[in-house]
Amino acid sequence: MTPAGLPAGVPSVPKDPTVPLWRAAVLLRVITLLFAAGVVLTYLDGYQRPWLALTGVGVMTAWTVVTSLRYLRPHDRLLGFTVGDLVVCCALMTLSRLVLSHEQLRLDAVPLLPTIWVTGVVAAGAVCGGPTVGAAFGGVVAAFNYGVRGYVDTDLTRDLFLLVGVGFVLGLAASASRQSAERLARALRAEAATAERERLARSIHDGVLQVLARVRRRGTELGGEAAELARLAGEQEIALRTLVSTAPEPTDENDNADLAGRLRLLATDRISVSVPATAVRLPGALARELESVVGEALANVVRHAGPQARAWVLLEDLGADIVVSVRDDGVGIPPGRLDEAEREGRMGVALSMRGRVAELGGSITVETAPGAGVEWELQVPRPDGPAGQRQ
Repeated sequence: MTPAGLPAGVPSVPKDPTVPLWRAAVLLRVITLLFAAGVVLTYLDGYQRPWLALTGVGVMTAWTVVTSLRYLRPHDRLLGFTVGDLVVCCALMTLSRLVLSHEQLRLDAVPLLPTIWVTGVVAAGAVCGGPTVGAAFGGVVAAFNYGVRGYVDTDLTRDLFLLVGVGFVLGLAASASRQSAERLARALRAEAATAERERLARSIHDGVLQVLARVRRRGTELGGEAAELARLAGEQEIALRTLVSTAPEPTDENDNADLAGRLRLLATDRISVSVPATAVRLPGALARELESVVGEALANVVRHAGPQARAWVLLEDLGADIVVSVRDDGVGIPPGRLDEAEREGRMGVALSMRGRVAELGGSITVETAPGAGVEWELQVPRPDGPAGQRQ
């Protein structure tokens, strides 16, 4: 296996797919710093405070080094640092009011002290936070441009649209890069899981399944106590075959899972599972919770319905609601037994199953009679409504 937990030969996915974008943002910062230094030297003699202009260039140089080191090693909690970067850039823009003369501030031909160096923070904000943050950073820089100049004209408004547009587009590129990397990672994990499952299936088929099949056949031939062992071996054989041949589809990028695929795994020789032919996609947490409740109902069948009892699981997708029925042909529940268990505060029925379904906003009903088995019906509303219910 590779360090990423994938089989040998399967390429790994970079931890941060935006690393190339961060490198580009750092390169932009360095190039614009050189441009800003050249502009300052060009207009130095006309500045109101030339020494302060040179100090500003020194600050920009030092801050470029700091941000470059930070952005070349991105990790979590970077947005706070990027906001600090925006504050520094806006402060240097404001410093222009002390460096430039009043006449220079009124002339578009004389750039502010940091000039286009401040576009680097718009790029950083976009790569870090996506299109909304990128556009917001561009808007803030443009607003300070208006404020420092003290007027509004066509050229400054053009800069506004350019800054906001660049921030938004670059943010879209960063978000798309992250989403593509996540999809690739999910595909690679699914490929790795499938390959491992096939390997286990071959191993189990060559060993465990063949032994269980032989025990089942031989025990049936011998009869008596061996027949019981044969029955148990047959159950385990079917369970193992189901496990190695069926796997629930992994959650997608929105953390939605296929409940139908998860319930199929519960099938054994004594448990029949019927689900729609198409996937029944639900939020991952809801799918896992419903699977657990159904598993608990089936566990009750094993514990209380009798050694020969069979069970049937039926999943129905009604669009706005999801209905799961768990029915058995066991001994049933005596009248009043469930109410008594609830009054006694027993965890199995009173708190666990009913409580968990109630937390999902649904309801659970039970129909039973002595010798007629038990049928549980779970009805839970779909959180997102009928839209996108089947794929």
